[in-house]
Amino acid sequence: MSLAALLDQGRWTHEPAAATLDGDVLRVTAVEGSDAWRTTSYGFVHDSEHALLRPVGGAFSVEVSFVLDYTEQFDQAGVFLRVDERNWIKAGVEFADGTPQVGAVVTRDASDWSVAPVPEWTGRVVTVRASRDGDAVTIRAWADDEPPRLVRVAYLDPDAHVSAGLLCAAPSRAGLTVAFTGFRVGEPDGSLH
Repeated sequence: MSLAALLDQGRWTHEPAAATLDGDVLRVTAVEGSDAWRTTSYGFVHDSEHALLRPVGGAFSVEVSFVLDYTEQFDQAGVFLRVDERNWIKAGVEFADGTPQVGAVVTRDASDWSVAPVPEWTGRVVTVRASRDGDAVTIRAWADDEPPRLVRVAYLDPDAHVSAGLLCAAPSRAGLTVAFTGFRVGEPDGSLH
């Protein structure tokens, strides 16, 4: 499925400030204060992310590619899997503490967050892949044509109905525009390693 088809068939969790298809690139501008987080450590619930999703059944993988060219605290882009407002997974690259960080937030009533710095990915096309099979979602990410690196393995109820797609958010500023360059739904990964 192309970005154009996702834009046509998908639904936004929350409308962005703008979304423009320019050839094969979807440029999405986030609203200031947008984010996805539930409770842990901060004590607040943010349910205002810009995720363009479509239902995906059974076992699958979803890949989202984007240009990593943002540099403000908590700017983020990647992939989003949503069951409901209390159960979801976001994974991608978030700018935090002065550097881009690849990571995932897994939420089952409360959010957790895992990150690792990837400053060498700045200015490159990053791809994030979420592969759902059985009770697991395996997250991998890479820049350009590097080998994928394992980011996270997370539990997801095997009976849960999931919508999946792309995500961006700008918790701390206005003006973040993410250039998404690819979207694909396919078969799940054959193995964890």
